[in-house]
Amino acid sequence: MKVAVITGGSKGIGYSVAESLLKEGYCVAITSRNITSANEAASKLVTFGDVLAIEADVKDYQSQQDAINLVIEKWGQIDVLIANAGVGAFASIEDLTIDDWNETIDTNLTGVFYSIKASLDAIKKTKGYIFTISSLAGTNFFAGGSAYNASKFGLTGFTQAVMLDLRKHGIKVSTIMPGSVATYFNDHQPDQEKDSWKIQPEDIGELVVSMLKMPTRTLPSKVEIRPTTPQ
Repeated sequence: MKVAVITGGSKGIGYSVAESLLKEGYCVAITSRNITSANEAASKLVTFGDVLAIEADVKDYQSQQDAINLVIEKWGQIDVLIANAGVGAFASIEDLTIDDWNETIDTNLTGVFYSIKASLDAIKKTKGYIFTISSLAGTNFFAGGSAYNASKFGLTGFTQAVMLDLRKHGIKVSTIMPGSVATYFNDHQPDQEKDSWKIQPEDIGELVVSMLKMPTRTLPSKVEIRPTTPQ
């Protein structure tokens, strides 16, 4: 048995990664700030395997620790952490609010720090794998992206440093940096026809599964993934 925890797992990339891992035989815990959303996702995912829905806010360290404790209580271990929860606030620095800045940094960067810190003891025991979901915006800046760019540039650097810290324990750490993905991110409503050119969430799920199957000796520490033919 192997166990994965996915933050922000009720929809989009997180949901698709959960489905992919369940199909591979993993037990999967998904977290969301909204327990209703988490339960609705779990009611669909249970078709594929053993899934646990947890209400947790990555911006709150104790909330993350409580979530990890629930997973340990249920399954006794954690083999994989997918730090996926993220938000976006896009505006010129002239219009970006203090609350927008704090929400973005606290979720996309500090929230990942909290998720890793809370699960680290468990992952050390299994010599597990930590994934963070960054973005091509973590190396490519754009107008109106000061908060989002800062959070994702920071996340990319943070993950690479954590990779160096933890590989001595036999823990793999990778960051995945997608371009345009057909998800509900930033209140977007995916459209099968209009979004057909984009990366699909299940593509990220397949990527995670492939990376988990890499030989122990090999670590793809940073993976950029983008649409083959962008609009």
